Amino acid sequence: MRRLRAFGRFWWNFVVGDDWRAALGIVIAIGATAAVAAGGVDAWWLMPLAVAAILWLSLRREARTSSQ
Repeated sequence: MRRLRAFGRFWWNFVVGDDWRAALGIVIAIGATAAVAAGGVDAWWLMPLAVAAILWLSLRREARTSSQ
């Protein structure tokens, strides 16, 4: 059980890390990309935009907390 818990903690820290909002945003972006692609539309452009937006929001949020 201890090894299973350690394995779960590793993956949680690897995927979520310090910012659960960014991880959730990426999951939503993957789902949106899949939905758009399933609709027959080229969806190659959606993930790069989503990653850039999520990174910008994450950095902006961190800059605000660091300056206070």
